[in-house]
Amino acid sequence: MAIVKPFKGLRTPNQEVCEELACLPYDVMNSEEAAQMAEGKPKSLLHVTRAEIDCPAGTDIHSETVYHKSVDNFKMFQEKGWLVQDEEPKFYIYAQTMDGKTQYGIVGCAACEDYMNGIIKKHELTRPDKEEDRMVLTRYVNANLEPVFFSYRAVPEIDAIVEDIVKNQKPDYDFVAEDGFGHHFWAINCPETNKRLEELFATKVPYTYVADGHHRTAAAARIGAEYKAKNPNHTGKEEYNFFMAVHFPDNQLKIIDYNRVVKDLNGLTEEQLLEKLGKNFEVECKGAEIYHPAKLHEFSMYLGGKWYKLTAKPGSYDDKDPIGVLDVTVLSKHVLADILDIQDLRTSKRIDFVGGIRGLEELKRRVDNGEMKVAFALYPVSMQQLLNIADSGNIMPPKTTWFEPKLRSGLVIHKID
Repeated sequence: MAIVKPFKGLRTPNQEVCEELACLPYDVMNSEEAAQMAEGKPKSLLHVTRAEIDCPAGTDIHSETVYHKSVDNFKMFQEKGWLVQDEEPKFYIYAQTMDGKTQYGIVGCAACEDYMNGIIKKHELTRPDKEEDRMVLTRYVNANLEPVFFSYRAVPEIDAIVEDIVKNQKPDYDFVAEDGFGHHFWAINCPETNKRLEELFATKVPYTYVADGHHRTAAAARIGAEYKAKNPNHTGKEEYNFFMAVHFPDNQLKIIDYNRVVKDLNGLTEEQLLEKLGKNFEVECKGAEIYHPAKLHEFSMYLGGKWYKLTAKPGSYDDKDPIGVLDVTVLSKHVLADILDIQDLRTSKRIDFVGGIRGLEELKRRVDNGEMKVAFALYPVSMQQLLNIADSGNIMPPKTTWFEPKLRSGLVIHKID
């Protein structure tokens, strides 16, 4: 069963400070964008997570200078009282609102050991170099600055506790970010409630699932092992054995589409591409109006100023196989590999990926401006498909899932020293 425990969160006691402190995750922006986002905001956590914005122009973002600046800024945030550690371990509720829909997560510490023994399940591969990149800053600041996005199969008793708190307790923080998404946060101050939540995870939640943040999860587990090896008096109860995650029930989450744009047609004309597609797809021209896939095994394609509906023919997919049923598998095999000769989605420079939050207008724009030659939109993967794949020990193809909204960093931090 899953270990999810309360912790002494490091957070601001001030709603106004929270709105400035909270920021997007460090890995969804470059240095220039981070600097723009933090301009005029001295309390933004970007001064810790992207400290190069406070260093001389041209400073290597992986240099000692940047990491030391992160440490200095992190200490300064605490000295100024912008971040204060709670006196008692507790869980927190973090809710996000997008398009009128709110999802409620439990912020708690997951166990590094659970990742190592498969209690925390994954659906993507990770790369050691990207794991290491995420470990360096953690070593310097001795804290999980940003949470990982987890899910679990919904438990009615947990839902009831969350509902009661949300209904009867004023949020500690409640604001709408610049992107229009709402963020709401409650500290759970009742010791009995915190104990009950810990018991419910330990008895009702056999597995948790990495929804978004596979590299951060793997990095946190490696950090735990690293600190354990250096501590001759290790007991297993040290904070480095745990890392911060927001746990959302599966029935509240919705995965949005993750689409593809390709730079060339592999030497084919548009007519030749359409002809080759006919082997595994029913192809129907929809004209100039944007067309959205309406169901599983249905795709849309933008080519030469026109939208096409592609319906996968029986035999091009395997509904009995958790990977073979996925539309990303169908597209990767029968179009990207077989027709366009893009064999490795992780390394090919001929393909790019566009999160559905940008809309299909972004696909059209990138083709119309000549940057790309063809675009493909997919029907989103379901949470049930994700859980089935993780449970079966399979791995999804690259760039399959897109979760939105992204978790804001800075609402609460977990110190591991």
